[in-house]
Amino acid sequence: MDVNQTVVRVLEDIGVNYVFGGSGQVNASMLLALRDSKKIKTVIIRNEQAASFMACGYTMFNPENLGVCFATGGPGAFNLFSGMAVALSDSLPLLAITGYTSMSQRGKGALNESTGLSRTPDSQAMFAATTKKSYVLERAEDVCDILEDAINTAFDGRPGPVHIHIPKDVTTAEVTNYRPIQLDIKPVYAEQSALTKAADLLADSIRRNKKILAMIGYGCIRSGAMEELKQLVEKYQIPYVQTMDAKGLLPENSPLCLGVYGTSGDKAANAYFEDAEVVLAMGNSFAQNATFAFRPDLYEGKQLIHINIDPAEIDKVYKADAPVVSDVKPALQTILQMLDAHHLPQAQAPVLPSGHYYDEPLHRDAKRIFPGDVVKILSENLPENAIVMGDAGSHMLWLSSYLQLNRGQRYQNPGSFGPMACHTNGCIGVKCANPDKVVIAGVGDGCYQMAGFELMTAVQYNIPVVWIVFNNSEFNIIKKFLLNMYNDEAYMQFDNPDFIMYAEACGAKGYRVTELDQFLPALKEAVALGKPCLIDVLVDSEVYPPFNLGKV
Repeated sequence: MDVNQTVVRVLEDIGVNYVFGGSGQVNASMLLALRDSKKIKTVIIRNEQAASFMACGYTMFNPENLGVCFATGGPGAFNLFSGMAVALSDSLPLLAITGYTSMSQRGKGALNESTGLSRTPDSQAMFAATTKKSYVLERAEDVCDILEDAINTAFDGRPGPVHIHIPKDVTTAEVTNYRPIQLDIKPVYAEQSALTKAADLLADSIRRNKKILAMIGYGCIRSGAMEELKQLVEKYQIPYVQTMDAKGLLPENSPLCLGVYGTSGDKAANAYFEDAEVVLAMGNSFAQNATFAFRPDLYEGKQLIHINIDPAEIDKVYKADAPVVSDVKPALQTILQMLDAHHLPQAQAPVLPSGHYYDEPLHRDAKRIFPGDVVKILSENLPENAIVMGDAGSHMLWLSSYLQLNRGQRYQNPGSFGPMACHTNGCIGVKCANPDKVVIAGVGDGCYQMAGFELMTAVQYNIPVVWIVFNNSEFNIIKKFLLNMYNDEAYMQFDNPDFIMYAEACGAKGYRVTELDQFLPALKEAVALGKPCLIDVLVDSEVYPPFNLGKV
């Protein structure tokens, strides 16, 4: 086997079913090895940035999956950086493989050279800055060792992206020492003293009938902690909120669910947080949207128990009274055992405030379609276990506020790095990882115009995602920021193409919704078709999503 074939064999051995990438001179020979694979489906994209976003989607709701993307050297490799940054900030295990200049040609200004020599860009330095670790494979005999270290690094501790440069002359070199790689991925376990302190604080708070709030973050999804969370909140009647990227992990129709907390949070969630005396934060990093732009006094007068797999997240924003560095699932398993040993009294159902955006009646008095109404109808008709992806923009906030997820359904918005078009394309990777689930992307018209040409990729590979375009011909949330700050705005409006004609030109099915009553029939037909579909919804541009700017 040569290096290309060895890389493919290793990916097959560890269970990778999809890889996403672009064609180029430096990595062209790798495409032949991928073509010959009987286990891996290769998706060739229109722009390499999309490949990195799709690789993020492939592992987003499937923690055991390794997202894999590839590109040629130089410009192709540089197009992967946005996805690397997303994976780094959002804790996604990703492997990027890119071409690199052969040793004999380095420093001579070879085509696509990015060695940092002779005024060429330095891709090694750039990948090192956007991944957990970056490698250059210089010898064929090192390929299994480097792959083993890279993949273990991607999953180790807090997951994240890794990258391997493979020089053009090395790709076809013979590998004489192939071996199956060994994965040694263990959960991060907390120190017993930290768990005891957290359990004792929680037990004392339960015994004294303090107002406790459980705050569920995306780390709970990656840890697979749903059953432990359910047991904790139900047995001890602890109200809970979920961050935008953990929305739906526990059902939102539970009487204990207060909704999403934060700048765009539910009124019930924000009201209960103000009075809460103890906050149990699990698998979250206190992002800007969940802290009213890092309000310094947010946790004053409260006791904070913070469970996070990454020690760097502890005390980063708010000092914890009981810090626990751990994978969430094993930490909760131990804490539940410790709480049992306290023999706590029977918990009583708490009295909770009301106020959820998804309980509002339809806003049929809007000049055009009220975006929240679209989301409510989507929510009420969303299939079991469906996944909704929200791209960056006002539509993301409409989705997180007005969706109610109950039957194994999931929602994800772009994380702290938050590039536009991330989920316009990432949804294709999500669907590849979850072929039995309906995947719907709620995107803005600005996001879609950045990267919607990957619709052709979905058509070519028959990947049935439904895109709902919130069409208001403007950068709506940025306009709101400018109006709030200056009572003025500029360069916020733009023209849109005929999305229906575009969809049909790509071989997809397109729908235009100009009245609210047209949306449900279009949605039902699109979901039932089982092919890539685009629903263009003309929404009101003079209304804005919930956004509590008073505390920012």
